[in-house]
Amino acid sequence: MGSSVETLEFQAETRQLLRLVIHSIYSNKDIFLRELISNASDALDKLRLESLTDSSLSGVDSADLHISLEVDKDARTLTVRDNGIGMSRDDLVELIGTIAKSGTAALLEKIKESKDAATAENLIGQFGVGFYSAFMVADKVTLRTRRAGTDSGTQWESDGDGTYDLQAVDGLPVGTSVTLHLKPADSEDGLADYLSESKIRQIVKQYSDFIRWPIRMTTERTGAEGEITHDTDTLNSMKALWARPRSEVTEEEYNEFYQQISHDWLPPAETIHMRAEGTFEYEALLFIPTQAPFDLFSRETKRGMQLYVKRVFIMDDCDALMPNYLRFVKGVVDAHDLSLNVSREILQHDRQIHGVRRRLVKKVLGAIKDMQAKDAERYAKLWAQFGRVLKEGLLEDTDNTEALLGLVSTASTHDPEKTTTLRAYVERMKDGQDAIYYLTGETRAMVENSPHMEAFTAKGYEVLILTDPVDEVWVDRVTAFDGHRLQSIAKGQVDLEESADGDQESDTQKSRREQDFATLLPWLTTTLAEHVKEVRLSSRLTTSAACIVGDTHDVTPTLEKMYRAMGQELPTVKRILELNPAHPLVTALRTAHDATADDPALAETAELIYGSALLAEGGDLPDPARFTRLLTDRLARTL
Repeated sequence: MGSSVETLEFQAETRQLLRLVIHSIYSNKDIFLRELISNASDALDKLRLESLTDSSLSGVDSADLHISLEVDKDARTLTVRDNGIGMSRDDLVELIGTIAKSGTAALLEKIKESKDAATAENLIGQFGVGFYSAFMVADKVTLRTRRAGTDSGTQWESDGDGTYDLQAVDGLPVGTSVTLHLKPADSEDGLADYLSESKIRQIVKQYSDFIRWPIRMTTERTGAEGEITHDTDTLNSMKALWARPRSEVTEEEYNEFYQQISHDWLPPAETIHMRAEGTFEYEALLFIPTQAPFDLFSRETKRGMQLYVKRVFIMDDCDALMPNYLRFVKGVVDAHDLSLNVSREILQHDRQIHGVRRRLVKKVLGAIKDMQAKDAERYAKLWAQFGRVLKEGLLEDTDNTEALLGLVSTASTHDPEKTTTLRAYVERMKDGQDAIYYLTGETRAMVENSPHMEAFTAKGYEVLILTDPVDEVWVDRVTAFDGHRLQSIAKGQVDLEESADGDQESDTQKSRREQDFATLLPWLTTTLAEHVKEVRLSSRLTTSAACIVGDTHDVTPTLEKMYRAMGQELPTVKRILELNPAHPLVTALRTAHDATADDPALAETAELIYGSALLAEGGDLPDPARFTRLLTDRLARTL
């Protein structure tokens, strides 16, 4: 032993997480071994990779990298040992004593909100803190480690009760050993006998069979004549699933491999197994999850792609293989012709990797398209989970715009529950209709009750209801689908030709109406000049007195708010107030203005009409207190 023992406290959030893990998170306690083996495998991968690029590790023996499971029935301990990269003292404090992730508080909140154990387990796996699962089955955990390239090691020990001990240790081999001082078996609490050889074999086969490093265990055998022998067995197959023909791989094997690389408890929604031969050979095994991870829209979220070269692990979170809008796809790409020393920077500019990425994207989008055509129900569930992030591709991936537009599924006025594709919308368009109409908003109810919808509803025109924040952006980038332009019903002029009762409005009627309002509209434009750039008559209103619209290329108020929330200041965009010429309030205002144009009460009425239109579309009043005072004063005078 080296220095004296130093006792440290866990980070506060780590203590909370430990309590949750030990007492309430995992219903299946067997997975502790999967987590520890996965950590050991990562350590072996890192040693192999760093030994190729770090000359100081040239003397490290990496000829027989493996994981060992050691059972001591007398001491009731199970040890998971690897000869991987190891950890320094600082590594231990950062990775084990604290949770070095910005989302820890969010994790705890999500776990508390989860309604069942399976959901909680899934959340834990997504945060990658599975080491703590060891405390479910152990009263005490002793971790001894020495980082490759260093001379001294460190021992970490804790009973999971708020503190941990650190101590320098001499003479340790490179690598890490985690020794669990096991609790007694308790079937009622889900604690199996984890000293049992058969139980250990079953867990390894179920969760870690595809780990690329050998997982070994020395077992004791008693011969026919009572002699005792010791045999060392390799417990996992180590078969690279992606390198086997698809016809030789079962669905169960695919699911197990997916769960191993993703820590997801649900089977994948779709599996894509592909092989490319020619000038650049590679195999790929991709999975589309069934359920979106809770951190899908977090800045800290990582891509799910791992890169191997001839079965040698190179890197995970390989963003060069998959665009950001497909970050939910998990999988492995094993390239045959890359250098083992390839870096992320090189990958970003590698022509062959760009080619692989293009083919992977087309495969994923093609698989989703096939699901859309063959299994509408399964596709609807997939879109509900990943539709919002897939629509980000309309902003990022111009090469696949048409493919992505074909996948878009959104609510519409056609059906109160079912979504529709753009293709289905086009097939239902009215004779003579040349535009795909849409309206963005925060919720379906807000969109459906918007004044902008009135004429479209009255005349039977279908309108797409877009409520995702990303919808505000992509509809400005994508101008058309299948030759039909996309038109917001809250922007520009709308000419639905027929009046609300179905009669064609004559040019004479339009001319007479414009003459009737010839003095009111300029006066309103001047009176409300602080807020609007124009006041005009509307052809989109049937029951409301007024609505606010933008010019064809104006930024929407919602998008303006989004930019400002991101710290991007935009010049204030004045919009257009449209009046319903048939509404009693508007006709009464016209009559009053014709009679006494200088009446101060008319200006207040104009403010109230503008404020009501703003509220009707879900906007924010520029001066809520003034609007409330004007409204209450006006109501008081009516009583």
